[in-house]
Amino acid sequence: MLRTLTVIWTVLLSGTALAQQSGASGGKQNAIAALKQSLAANQAALKQYAWTETTQISLKGEVKKQEQKECQYGPDGKVQKTPLPGSSAPQQQSAGGNGRRGSAMKQRIVEKKVGEMKDYMDRVAALVHEYAPPDPQKIQAAAAAGNLSVNPAQPVSTINIHNYLKQGDSVVIGFDTAAKSIATYNVNSYLDDPNADAVKLAVNFAKLPDGTNHVAQSVLDATGKSIQVKVTNSDYKKLGQ
Repeated sequence: MLRTLTVIWTVLLSGTALAQQSGASGGKQNAIAALKQSLAANQAALKQYAWTETTQISLKGEVKKQEQKECQYGPDGKVQKTPLPGSSAPQQQSAGGNGRRGSAMKQRIVEKKVGEMKDYMDRVAALVHEYAPPDPQKIQAAAAAGNLSVNPAQPVSTINIHNYLKQGDSVVIGFDTAAKSIATYNVNSYLDDPNADAVKLAVNFAKLPDGTNHVAQSVLDATGKSIQVKVTNSDYKKLGQ
């Protein structure tokens, strides 16, 4: 994704020159082709790695569940995830018989709430996949509709996209001009109701020693349900080593 977004920035900065040299339509087509090539190149690089994904699920600010999975790309090009031992909900402290019974009851209530939210979170996860990685065709459509702008700044410039997927949503990309890399990627969207079903996604990036880009951490806030899902990717290792 990071290389894809880097190409977006390059294309946007040179958009005027492209339009003058080959026409606006030709410039946009070149941009889309570059985006597709960039996404494929980054995915190919990540296929050489396995890594650990740590997921924390919080409800009303309290961590309810944490799990870890070993991840790597499979033959079908999709990420395969294998649960690691030790993933569990946080333990409840108790003192005495009544405390233990109260703790067990509280745990059952928590598990019920988590179960009730599963369908909701599945819908949120599906929505997030519509935003990450970015779709070149949606970016082109936003630019054509006048919904894309660039704010140059130091050290981080921003690319703003409105109505990317839904009316009233926004995608904001922070680009470190000195490091030539994406610093942040933020999404504000919703499921059905912009007020009741607001969804926010914040993504931070990092580079591996060989220059391969990856998502270091993503934080998903379903503010209408007071749910937060934090995913951290770490311990990248090249396969076969």
